[in-house]
Parts: sequence; C-alpha cells; structure tokens
Amino acid sequence: MATGPIGRRTFLQVAGIGGAAAVLAGCTSRPGGVSAGSTTTSAGSAIAATSAGSATTASTGPPDYRALAGKLSGPLFTPGDAGYVNAALSYNPRFDGRRPAAVARCGTPADVQACVSFAARSRIPFAARSGGHSYAGYSTPDGALVADLGGMSAVSVQPDGTAMVGAGARLIDVYAGLAAAGRALPGGSCPSVGIAGLTLGGGVGVLGRKYGLTCDRLTGATVVTADGTQHAVSASDDPDVFWALRGGGGGNVGVVTSLLFDTVPAPGLTVFLLGFPAGSAGEVLGGWQHWITSAPDEVWANCNITGGNPSTCTISGCFVGSATTLNPMLDSLVRATGARPSYRTVREQSYLDAMRYFGGCASQTIAGCHLEIDGGKLGREAFAASSRILAAPLADPSAVAGVCDGHPDLHLIFDGLGGAIGRIAPEATAFPHRAAVATVQIYQKTVAANGSAATSTVNRVRDELTPMLGAGGYVNYIDAAMPNWGQAYYGANLGRLRDLARRVDPDGLFSFAQAVRDA
Repeated sequence: MATGPIGRRTFLQVAGIGGAAAVLAGCTSRPGGVSAGSTTTSAGSAIAATSAGSATTASTGPPDYRALAGKLSGPLFTPGDAGYVNAALSYNPRFDGRRPAAVARCGTPADVQACVSFAARSRIPFAARSGGHSYAGYSTPDGALVADLGGMSAVSVQPDGTAMVGAGARLIDVYAGLAAAGRALPGGSCPSVGIAGLTLGGGVGVLGRKYGLTCDRLTGATVVTADGTQHAVSASDDPDVFWALRGGGGGNVGVVTSLLFDTVPAPGLTVFLLGFPAGSAGEVLGGWQHWITSAPDEVWANCNITGGNPSTCTISGCFVGSATTLNPMLDSLVRATGARPSYRTVREQSYLDAMRYFGGCASQTIAGCHLEIDGGKLGREAFAASSRILAAPLADPSAVAGVCDGHPDLHLIFDGLGGAIGRIAPEATAFPHRAAVATVQIYQKTVAANGSAATSTVNRVRDELTPMLGAGGYVNYIDAAMPNWGQAYYGANLGRLRDLARRVDPDGLFSFAQAVRDA
C-alpha cells in the first residue's frame, strides 16, 4: 500500500529527497487574486477605462499608513511592527529578504478597495497576494503595499452545487468545504496554494482531464479595479474581463475578491504510483506520452523524471473510478513503456482523502495541511523553476530525459493535459495551450543562499529543452528570465489580453516585471 502522496511531494520522497521540504506541481500560483483582462468592453460594461488616479487625488507627501490602517478591518504591518516579518513571508524562502512597505491583512472587499485607492493616490507599487506562491516572488515586492487576501477565505456551497469561494482560500480549505457538501472542483495538488492565483493562470490538476481546468469551472467573480470600485463579472456581465480571468494570469488589471464555481459531485478516486528503475526514463516518457493521449478522460497521470547518474522516473496519477477498472489500463501503460516497474501502488480513496494524499498531508488534519507559518504542519521550500509546454509527442524522448542526467536535484514534471481540457477552443478562454499533451515543469530544489546557482541550472535546462519541446510556457510557473514570455504564456491570446490591460489600467497601477500590458 502507498503511504504518501503521489504528487511532487511524494515524488521527491520516493526519489530520496525528504518529505519535509517537498512540493509538487500544485504549488503553482500567481500573485494572489490579481487578474488579467481582455480586449474590448461593451457599451454597458461595469469596468470602464478609467485612470488609476481618477477616483482619488494623488498625495504629495509620504504615504500615511496609519490613516490606511484606520480604514481596514484587519491589521496593517509595516517594518518594525510585531508580526511584520511573518506577514512578509511568501512560500519560497528565497524571497525572505523582500521588504514590502506594508502588508494589509484584508478581510473584506472594502479592505481591498481601500488598499487599491491608497496605492493609486500615493503612487506606490501595489500587489495582491492569495497564497504567496508566485514563482518569481511577484506577490511580495520590495517597497510595495501588499494586500494579503488570506482573510477572505470562506467557502459556501449552494444546493445546486454552485460554490462561492473567497479569493484568499487555500486549496485544502476549498476541497474540504466542497467535500463536506459532497462536491468537488478540479485543481492543483499543493494544499497551501491560493484559489485565486491557481484559477487565474488556468489551474492544471489531477481531475483536469475529466472536469477541465479550474478556470473552466469558473462562472463569475468580483473584481476591484484601479479606480477602487468593485464589479461583478461573468459571461454576461463584462464578458471580456471574464474571458481573461480564465487563464490570463494574475497581476494585471484588478484584484479578484471572490470566485463563483460550478462544481461537480465528489467522485470516488483511485490513486496510483509506478516507479521505474534508473536508466529507463527515456523509455518510460516515450510510453507515457502516447498512453496518456489515448487514455479515457477519467485517467490523469504525470511523468516525473529525477536527475541522477542515470536519471530515474515515476508515473503517478489518479482515476475517477475503481481500482478494478484502472488496473488493466496500468497494465497497458507498463507495456507501452517497455520497462518493468520497481514498484506499483494502487489505492481507492475518497475525493478529500485523495486531495490530502496528493498534497503530502494524508496523515494530517485539514488544519495540519497548512504551512507552519500559518499554524499548520507543512514546511516551505526553496526552489527555482521554469516551464515548457509539450505541444506534441516527442520524437526523441530519451534526449529529453537525458537532459536531467548528472543533475541530482533537478526534476522534469510532465503533467498530462487532454480530455476535457482539450475540447475547449484556445480562444474561448485566455488559457492558450488547449491542444498540448502536457505542461512541463523544470524544478530544482535548493537552499535560499544558493538560489542563483539553481536558477542558472533551470534556465540552462529550459533553453536546452526548447528545440525539443517548443517555446511555450505555463504562466502559473512564471519565470522572470523566460525568453519572449508574453508569447510563451499567452500565445495567440496575448494581443487581446494586452489591449484590455492597457485600457482598464492606463496608469499601470497593477504593473510588475512581467505585466501583460508590457509584453
């Protein structure tokens, strides 16, 4: 019987890397709750092209944070305050040296509006943070006012299965709240990721081939724009902005404060993990890529290559259904790889137990599935990462697997797409990679002090893989050094996103190093 998760956390444990520091492909969020937009707004649009400073008069003196604190329902932390150091922390310890000017713990949409208006009036940098997992640290910038949405985390499920979720809710709390009502939502595996960041970048997860990306289940949202006003958006109200919320990435034109999802009945799941001997990674990747593209929607799997001498490989995943039905499919997978697994574990689980299993906290309570800095049991992780998109099956899987040879802390994680994800047109939502076989995360565990060395390795591997995989990337694995990043993340949807970002936020309040307005 398997005893741990089969996402990145277990994958790293199996690879001998130690569970305390591990994380997997669910820890992939963007700046919390900050959404991108699209190209046009209708005549009756609630979100008009207003100047960031139009609602308030720009101040001429230094920002008066005491005045802002008096408008908030939660605390405001500035350097020197008790609690500031903890409030400024993000998931990745590599960014522990970041020093925001202030961190506001927002508990209501009015708090967010006050922060946005204050930043616009004071002409200071601004960022919103949902879970704090931005791979480039964009949710915790130096000298900025950070609106931490963690206090907006309620999960409410209606009898028809519609769920209203606060933008600061962590995935484990979303899953627990839905499961209590017998419902489920496709999403990532990292339990501490914020729901807003995951959704705005697309939301690749273990139920995606059956139920779509997280953003595919989004039916509405509330957004605070640069003029400090809040608007409800949906397919009928501000449809262009709603289009952009489904995969356009975070950090561009507004702060999402809540999200409305169409959930599904919580299914029974079977989770599985297959480990293969060292030296077979090329064969396994080759067999996996053809097997996953022809698998039924109910099956999701990823192929995880761990660098070494030689590299090793595991395949992990889940099935919406029973182990009896799944096992013949796994037999077919093994035949496709041509390699004999060193071990094979299969386990039937409830939806919530499976989400805890993937999250690396199967033995914990829901509270324990939070980070230690938030009172839970899970540690943070220092890492460097980037991504590519596997647009079509590889001609030479062994060459791709060989990139990991000699790099013991390097991982290539191929997360399968297809199924329901691929039946939506690339232009129907802002997520452009609908026809792809998989997202590919290039991930290296490190220590905070060696972050630059890990980043150099990741960048070198990313560029070495480009001729074999293509130049696409997944915005939820955002990489500050990604070449031609606008095209990589947004593809043919870039122009539409960029035009709206410039129109809705002409003064660039929601600007950052890879803001779509500047792509």
